[in-house]
Amino acid sequence: MTDEPVNMVLEYLRRIDQRLDKQDQKLSTVIERISSLETEVAALRRDFAELRSAFIRLEHRFDSLEQRVERIERRLDLTEA
Repeated sequence: MTDEPVNMVLEYLRRIDQRLDKQDQKLSTVIERISSLETEVAALRRDFAELRSAFIRLEHRFDSLEQRVERIERRLDLTEA
């Protein structure tokens, strides 16, 4: 009779241990996925910063081009007063 309760306790402990193993596996998977997401977000931020920098350069070039065209128009008297 004393063997049966001990075996039940051991069985419950085994089940708990199995569940903990499954949770550990799931947690490891989640950690890997979060790490992957962090890497992707960092890459997106870097890409966004590069695009923003390129846009600013293009905007500056466009402004310079616009000034040059205005100057040419004034020299050729193509502008309206």
